[in-house]
Parts: sequence; structure tokens; C-alpha cells
Amino acid sequence: MTIRAVFFDFGGVIMRTEFQAPRQHLAERFNMDYDDIDRIVFASESARRASVGEITEEAHWAEVLKRLKHPASEVKNFSDEFFGGDVIDRALVEHIRSLRGKFHTGLISNAWSGLRSFLTREKIIDVFDTVIISAEVGTVKPSAKIYELALEQAKVGANEAVFVDDVSANIEGCEKVGMKGILFKDPQETLDQLNLLLKIKK
Repeated sequence: MTIRAVFFDFGGVIMRTEFQAPRQHLAERFNMDYDDIDRIVFASESARRASVGEITEEAHWAEVLKRLKHPASEVKNFSDEFFGGDVIDRALVEHIRSLRGKFHTGLISNAWSGLRSFLTREKIIDVFDTVIISAEVGTVKPSAKIYELALEQAKVGANEAVFVDDVSANIEGCEKVGMKGILFKDPQETLDQLNLLLKIKK
């Protein structure tokens, strides 16, 4: 079957933590390990609730600062520093833009309520025909439901779609519903695999 739709993850694929120093410095200020502060932000109960839209992103950050015994007024400074080493892969964004028109392009992201406005501010949202954000749809990868929603919006069958993600479980999840999956490790290697699948010559 010919591939008609190409979906991408956001965090870990399009935007990646290329520099660990800002997060490491933040952890040290709170006498914590890098992994501990990472867990509070991404793997805490408030993070889970924010990911399915039960609470807002702002409420999650307020809970993070409460756990760290830090003033709520410092939310923006804290979050800016936490994500200070994250970089948007603009070359990948432009590659996705080049696919649009030939293929249906989409985003499937486990993310909080602020992602859509972030994508708009960064002028990324327009490269996607479909944007599925877990906080907006109430379900997260690797649940079958989130992939099925993406396929439904794209109006394609599972065997006509490919998904790129940096988490093995999410690739397994998309493959269970019949999509093809590409595990992101290296940008160029991923694009080579994708181009081969889409029959795009360099």
C-alpha cells in the first residue's frame, strides 16, 4: 500500500534536548540530580494529568514549584531555564514542510495544553495538516485511540501512514494499529529511512 500520511512526534524528534547544562544547573540549585528534576517535570502525577487535559499546563508547573518549595511567581523563569537546552530542528521542520502537498503531514504528541500556542509562536504549526495533542484529546501514546484519531482526521487507512517517534513503546503502539513506525535516533538516518519508505530520491 502507498503511504499517504506522515506523522511526527514533537519532543525528542522535532525539538530535542541538545544541551543538558541548563537543566543540570537547575537541578544543582535545588540539590537534586538531573534525573530527579526531569521526573518531577515529566513523570509526576500532575504531569500525567496535564498530558490528558485534566489540568492545565500552568497548574502542572504550579504543582512542580510547590513540590520544590519555590514561589509560584517564578514559574516562567523556572520553565524557561528547564527548557533552555532544548532546540527545534529547523532543518527537519523544513523537510516536513517539503512533504506537505505530496503527503498528509501530521503531529502526534504527548504534550500539555500549551503546545499548540508554542507551535504557533514558533511558526511550526503550518507545516502540519493534522495536529493531535494528548491534552486536547484526553488520551496519550501508546494508546491505540490517539493513533486512530490521527488516522481519522487524516482520512487515511493505518496501512497508508507512517509515524516517527523516539520512544520504542510509541512505535510499537502505532504498529499495533497497522501503521508503519520509524524509531528516531539520528536525524539523517531517520530521514534516509523515511525517504526510502516514501520513495523519495535525494
